[in-house]
Amino acid sequence: MKNVVLVFARAPRLGAVKRRLARDLGAQAALRFHRATLFALLRRLLAERRFATVLCLTPDRSRLVLPGRLGRRLAIRPQGPGDLGARMARAFRAFPRRRVALVGSDIPALAPADLLAAFAALGRAEAAFGPAADGGYWLVAQGPRRAERPFAAVRWSSRHALADTLENFRSQRVAFLRTLRDVDTAADVPITPLLTATEQRQP
Repeated sequence: MKNVVLVFARAPRLGAVKRRLARDLGAQAALRFHRATLFALLRRLLAERRFATVLCLTPDRSRLVLPGRLGRRLAIRPQGPGDLGARMARAFRAFPRRRVALVGSDIPALAPADLLAAFAALGRAEAAFGPAADGGYWLVAQGPRRAERPFAAVRWSSRHALADTLENFRSQRVAFLRTLRDVDTAADVPITPLLTATEQRQP
């Protein structure tokens, strides 16, 4: 059985994605960034045949029109109800006997090699994390032997997210990957033609 990569993402809807980024750059620019980053990530991951890629969307009944071959090749499943931790735990439980890595959709530097490194790390550890520069994490991976409540009592969207999660993995061997930066605010956005001068000034 192939290893599985779960991409957690919000359906691209105006006003519903990257809200902190939208406060800085405007809702249209935030939506354009979200769509471009998500679709670029999916293309990169689907090009790697050594793992299976699944897009986990919220809200559950969202319909997503994917460009080109993405729509024919990509498996999509709903995240389900609950807070982020409950949804992440449910996604892992859907693949109980496999090595599974879960990533977000807002890490421009994320590459297939990072996922292969995570799966390789699970050969010597029960879990692997990709730390984010802001104190969170851009990846969590688990093998079949998993923490009982891996995402309980986590202060999401804070500098404590990784530390809180690691408390739930104290009985397991944990490996760490390279540190990457996710995009939450305008200060995190790489130079990109997606954002026009007008959009950058939009209130």
